[in-house]
Amino acid sequence: MDFIKGLNDKQKEAVYYGDGPLLILAGAGSGKTRVLTHRIAYLIEERGVFPGNILAITFTNKAANEMKGRVGKLLHGKAEDVWMGTFHSICVRILRMFIDRLGYDRNFIIYDTDDQKTLVKECIKEKNLNKDTYKEKSIISIISSQKNLMLTPDAYINENYGDFYCRNVGEIYAFYQEKLKKNNALDFDDLILKTIELLKKDKDALEYCQKKFKYIFVDEYQDTNKAQYVLIRLLSGKYKNVCVVGDDDQSIYGWRGADIRNILDFEKDFPNTKIIKLEQNYRSTKNILDVANSIIKNNRERKDKKLWTTNGEGTPTTIYTAFDEMDEGNFVADKIRSLVDTGEYNLSDFAILYRTNAQSRAFEEVFMRKDIPYRIVGGLKFYARKEVKDIIAYLRLIQNPADDVSLRRIINIPKRGIGLSTIAKIEKYIAQTGESIYSALLDVEDIPGLSQRAITNLKSFTEMINKFIAMKEVMELKDFIEEVVYSTGYIKELEEEDNIESTSRIENIKEFISVAVDYETHSEEATLEDFLATVSLLSDVDKTEKNGDTVTLMTVHSAKGLEYPVVFVVGMEEGLFPIRRALDGGSDELEEERRLCYVAVTRAQKLLYITFATVRTIYGNTSYSIPSSFLKEIPEELVIRDDKKRKFTAEPKEQKWRSKAQGVVVKEYKKGNTVLKKMLENRNVERDKKNKFIENKSKIKIGSKVKHKMWGIGTVVQLKEKEGDMEILVAFPEKGLKKLLLSVAPVEVI
Repeated sequence: MDFIKGLNDKQKEAVYYGDGPLLILAGAGSGKTRVLTHRIAYLIEERGVFPGNILAITFTNKAANEMKGRVGKLLHGKAEDVWMGTFHSICVRILRMFIDRLGYDRNFIIYDTDDQKTLVKECIKEKNLNKDTYKEKSIISIISSQKNLMLTPDAYINENYGDFYCRNVGEIYAFYQEKLKKNNALDFDDLILKTIELLKKDKDALEYCQKKFKYIFVDEYQDTNKAQYVLIRLLSGKYKNVCVVGDDDQSIYGWRGADIRNILDFEKDFPNTKIIKLEQNYRSTKNILDVANSIIKNNRERKDKKLWTTNGEGTPTTIYTAFDEMDEGNFVADKIRSLVDTGEYNLSDFAILYRTNAQSRAFEEVFMRKDIPYRIVGGLKFYARKEVKDIIAYLRLIQNPADDVSLRRIINIPKRGIGLSTIAKIEKYIAQTGESIYSALLDVEDIPGLSQRAITNLKSFTEMINKFIAMKEVMELKDFIEEVVYSTGYIKELEEEDNIESTSRIENIKEFISVAVDYETHSEEATLEDFLATVSLLSDVDKTEKNGDTVTLMTVHSAKGLEYPVVFVVGMEEGLFPIRRALDGGSDELEEERRLCYVAVTRAQKLLYITFATVRTIYGNTSYSIPSSFLKEIPEELVIRDDKKRKFTAEPKEQKWRSKAQGVVVKEYKKGNTVLKKMLENRNVERDKKNKFIENKSKIKIGSKVKHKMWGIGTVVQLKEKEGDMEILVAFPEKGLKKLLLSVAPVEVI
């Protein structure tokens, strides 16, 4: 029985558990995916459960594919019928079967963030609202948060009726939903909401799903929001055979709607729940786990558990006290260099984890100067590139001609003589008729005010799209996409530009065709509809490009689920990690920050370094820092203190490594680069200003005399701390009272 080989006692207990609700509390690195996959294999092989009666839900396609591969290996390919995927992809499958009962066509499309922005921008414009006041990004964020809370536009408007801004946002929300419906489109949040709406309204759909899914598995249950929780309750209503796996100590997405109460209260929501704790860690050394345990035990809202391992003691954690962020960067770079020079580690074995993206700047500068190749997770992704999004827009329009957003994007790309004035006339016409743009274009002569040239160009466009609509039914996916790419003239226009950028864009389009080839290879029925759904449902983790031997820089949130032999957790200062708003907020926010710290520490396999700076410049402000309160929770016997501050050196030294371009998120800099030299010069100027600020701050007090370059000598009459800076009020004999920021004002204490 391969599905129990190598499992520990607690893992076996979880695998062999019978029917009923099961909560598996899986600590970091405790082999939760193994337990999930082996339990699924056990149900199919030993209990005789039909694979099609099993539903397994994850948060990323990457995790779903890994799980599917493991189960398939255990059962020698017998698990093809298991429904396995993300919340969103599972909902897409359900909606493809039943969404017509909600008034949508089954060929609905899925809008990404850029599509949402376009649609919200239209709503703002058509409602004659000030675009400077009503920003698309913030409105999309509000709409998403309301959907995660399952609040309709009407509910949001009623709740905020006395607030003019919020009431208008609610109106935009309602209009946005109308436009989605008109375009036969759903956004990501709608995929879950519409599935819930379907299951609540249609008894046949609910009965079908509940009968089909006799056993339900949910991975990373601590990250579920209200809508996802309701969906699981609905699907599991008949058999109650729901197995959730998660770790309340790794619940770090409260800011985007995840509700830790879902896992903490699981046994209340599902009576007779069996709880099994997986506490044996296979990833890290004992010392690293002791550091993690010492931090997380200070949280009150958690289920008691303690990670342990049979791995060795390992090296004590190093805590480095840096002078400033550049000293911190130098320490990390030098440590990486020395460890790589031992021959035991590659650059790809190192991860630098920070609380905010703004912290990457200092490390980038140091790595550029020291010629260390690196990549930043969160750079421009393949599917976010303009040319790729353009081709996807063509494919979406072909799949669903009612998609006005995609049509607007590509109607004149490449240029085909359909200008803004023509589009404006079409928009005015459809505002009166209520039909989609493409539908109106099929009878283009009926649209008033169009020139004969515009009519000819529009007819040519619709003829081309109509041809594609017919071709997609008979052509293989890869061949069809190639036909679209070349027949539209997109490649030809780029070839005529004949420059480095256009060549790169052509290569990206060809890579997109490779994506289609790969999809065809691994899919039994590679339809355009399913291909577009797969591309739309890719998460940031799935889209992150793989690179070669480079150091990885990322936020702690991005690092969840990953592991590295050597981890640097940097910027461990009060107000930075934990973040300032958590200190000002309630205990819930501070506990989430502590969980985030726990996640950072448990990414390390062999070596862990923690750093903080005594002076830091971030967001344009320079201020003194104090060590994070989380560091006080680590017993001294677990750490080595390193307080040897290094000095910043501006001159690049000879390096024996050479940077290699590793995709778009890896930035390459060579010695002698004038941009780098200028950056270093600016850094030296910034350093001088910083030192001057620190010197002045230590001297200044009420009554001090200061000299200003323009206003002469004045007297300080008031001091006020302001976000790490010092605001001073100075009385100048000739100029009166002046309010100045000490870090930027040209003053000198005399």
